[in-house]
Amino acid sequence: MTQFTPTLPPLHQTTHFSNTSMNKNQLPRTRPWPGFPTSKALGNFGDANCMEQLLVHCANAIEINDVTLAQQILWVLNNIAPPDGDCNQRLAGSFLRALTARAAKTGSCKMLAAVADSAHSNLAIDTHKFSVIELANFVDLTPWHRFGFTAANASILEATEGFSVIHIVDLSLTHCMQIPTLIDAIASRQQVPPLIKLTVAGATCRDIPPMLDLSYEELGTKLVNFARSKNVIMEFTVVSSSYEDGFAALIEHLRVQHLVYAAEGRPTEALVINCHMMLHYIPDETISEFTDAFSNSYVCDSSSAATTSSLRSMFLKALRTLDPTIVVLVDEDADLTSNNLVSRLRSAFNYLWIPYDTVDTFLPRGSKQRQWYEADICWKIENVIAHEGLQRVERVEPKSRWEQRMRNANFHGISFSEDSVSEVKAMLDEHAAGWGLKKEDEHLVLTWKGHNVIFASAWLPA
Repeated sequence: MTQFTPTLPPLHQTTHFSNTSMNKNQLPRTRPWPGFPTSKALGNFGDANCMEQLLVHCANAIEINDVTLAQQILWVLNNIAPPDGDCNQRLAGSFLRALTARAAKTGSCKMLAAVADSAHSNLAIDTHKFSVIELANFVDLTPWHRFGFTAANASILEATEGFSVIHIVDLSLTHCMQIPTLIDAIASRQQVPPLIKLTVAGATCRDIPPMLDLSYEELGTKLVNFARSKNVIMEFTVVSSSYEDGFAALIEHLRVQHLVYAAEGRPTEALVINCHMMLHYIPDETISEFTDAFSNSYVCDSSSAATTSSLRSMFLKALRTLDPTIVVLVDEDADLTSNNLVSRLRSAFNYLWIPYDTVDTFLPRGSKQRQWYEADICWKIENVIAHEGLQRVERVEPKSRWEQRMRNANFHGISFSEDSVSEVKAMLDEHAAGWGLKKEDEHLVLTWKGHNVIFASAWLPA
C-alpha cells in the first residue's frame, strides 16, 4: 500500500493559550497554510494512512499545547470520520474521541473539547453490562475469544488426563465464559469425572469491558449448577484479588493451600493456571516507579526485588513456585506499552483496525450487539491514548515479550497437538473467511487477513 501523507503545517509553529474561552459553536480559526484542505477537498482524506498521519499530527499538537493546529486537525478529522461511517472512519472517530478526551484534561488544550461535534464531545463511553447469557452469546460471535478458549481447553484436557482432582485458576477477561465448555469436555471423556475446583480473582476487572451484571458469587452458583447437570462435582472459590497489585492475594491463597495440602498428605491435584487476556493488565516496567507501592503486599524474596522487576515478572515467578501442571497464556499480539504517545497511537491504530474491519462481517449496522462491541473497542482506545500512569491499564505486550518473560520465570513452551490444531481449525470454519491460523514455534496465532491478532501458548515448569 502506498503511504499517503497529507500536507500539514510544520509543528514548530506553536500558539500557547491560557485562560481562553471559546464558544462551542465557533469553528476553529484557519491559517492560510498552503495545501491544507478546504471542506470541499476532505474526500481525499478518507484513506487509512492519511487518517493515521492526521491523528499523529493532532497528538503532537496536543502534547505541545499548539491549540490552533490541534483545532485545525480535529476539525478535519471530525468531518472525515463520522461515527456511522465505514470501518476506517469509525476507527479514526474512536481515536478522535480519545484525543479529545486527552486534550480536555491537559494544560491549555482543555478548550479543545469544544471543537468536536456532539457525537464526539460526549466523552462518556456507554459500555454495556452483560447478563451471563448475553455474554456467552456475545463471545461466540467471533474467534477473538473463542480461539483462545478452544486452544486452551484442548491443552488443559491433555495435561490433566488421569487426575482425580483438577484445580483451575481462571484469570479471564470474559468472566469464566470458557469454563462450561471445559466442564462439558471433562464430563464426557471418562465414566467417573474428576472433582473440579475453580478459583477466580473476584476483584479482577470491575470496570474493564466486557462487564458482567452479576457478582462472581452469583456466577459461581450458576457454574456449580451447570457442572451438577453434567454429573460433575465442582467447588467454586472467589479470592478478592486484583491485577493492580499483581494478584498478590491470589498467589498467597494458592501458596498457603499448596503448603496445607502437602502437610496433610492429600492426593496430588492438577493445578491449571488459565490466563486469558488478563495478564497484560498487571503493571509492567513502564510504570516501575510505582512498584514500591505494591511491594509490601506482594510475595517476593526481598523488597529490593520489587524495585528491579515488574509485577508481571514477579507474578510469573511466583506461579512457578506453585509447580503448576500447566499454564495457558492467551493474549493479543500487539505492543501498546510505549511511554511515547505517538508511538502508542501508531501501534494501537495499526492493531485495532482489525476489530472494526471484522465487525462488518458478523454484525449488522444499528444492532445493539454492534454498539456494545464497538463501545468496548472505544474504551480500549481511550484508555491507551487518553490516560497515563496507573489509569492506563491497557498495556498489551507482543508474543515475543511474553515468551521471554515465561522463560525467565523458568517455564518452557510445549506444542499444541494435532488434535488441538484440528479443533481450532474446525472452530474457525464457523466464522468469516478472513480468519486464519498459523503456528509460530510451539504456539498458535490467530490471524485476520494475514495479520497477527491473538496468540495462544502452553507452558510447563522447566
